[in-house]
Amino acid sequence: MTRDDLFNINAGIVKGLCAAIAKYCPNALVNMISNPVNSTVPIAAEVFKKAGTYDEKKLFGVTTLDVVRAKTFYAGKAKVNVADVNVPVVGGHAGITILPLFSHATPKANLPEDDIKALTKRTQDGGTEVVEAKAGKGSATLSMAYAGALFADACLKGLNGVPDVVECSFVQSTVTELPFFASKVRLGKNGVEEVLGLGPLSDYEKEGLEKLKPELKASIEKGINFANKS
Repeated sequence: MTRDDLFNINAGIVKGLCAAIAKYCPNALVNMISNPVNSTVPIAAEVFKKAGTYDEKKLFGVTTLDVVRAKTFYAGKAKVNVADVNVPVVGGHAGITILPLFSHATPKANLPEDDIKALTKRTQDGGTEVVEAKAGKGSATLSMAYAGALFADACLKGLNGVPDVVECSFVQSTVTELPFFASKVRLGKNGVEEVLGLGPLSDYEKEGLEKLKPELKASIEKGINFANKS
């Protein structure tokens, strides 16, 4: 199933659910995990705007699974404990829009560029790899549940006043010229406390950033256009 197929199935469902959220729990933190996240988050934003309940600090696209994969693959190549690894993943949540910033990875491993490129590609294709391993009979279910639980727990920590809770998420952003973008976000009692910048990028990451923008822009616009129909 392609992400276009997912859009056709999920876009209407998300639109209806968000209308109900706006009516019955307008102050909730909304963690959007329904794919394609690059489009469903903009759909949600438009629905909330129409209802007069939109708060950019309370709408999150859950991209944590990309971070989990990037950390796991990096740890394997760098031969370090994955529990000690941190890798920010920016951009979006599909294919080439997923951009792991291995130049920011900790602990530092100084991997050759060929390894970085291979790790990036594997992170981007992680979902496809699972589908192929299951012979088309399923997708990433347990890992997605794990990633969703991690992000929900981070939001709860923020709501409870735990300081310096930082996770990557696809949110309304001014980090780039695009209206939504995944990057590190500081969470707090109001949801998003601060959208953090990208920091210095390697030449390979700069190239990847420019390559992802047209596809991400199109996905965002697709969601906005769908939400504003009828």
